[in-house]
Amino acid sequence: MDLYLDILGQRIRARRRELGMTQEGLAHEAGLDRSYVGRIERGEHNLTFVALVKLCRAMRCDVAALTQELPRCLHSSALHDKS
Repeated sequence: MDLYLDILGQRIRARRRELGMTQEGLAHEAGLDRSYVGRIERGEHNLTFVALVKLCRAMRCDVAALTQELPRCLHSSALHDKS
């Protein structure tokens, strides 16, 4: 599992839950398969930019809101782990 995908998936799940949406509801609104959304949220699938845009549109947020501080947040945490 890629840490970037894990973080992005966690952010997508958090936003979906903030909106009170189910995975099925989000998938329907975004025009994606529910199992695909589940794999994205678990960080198991490297989603396309188009899929990310569709998810953001369905969750009424900008792509930037979900990708803020990536990749910087991992770079700084990796530096702290080495000390």
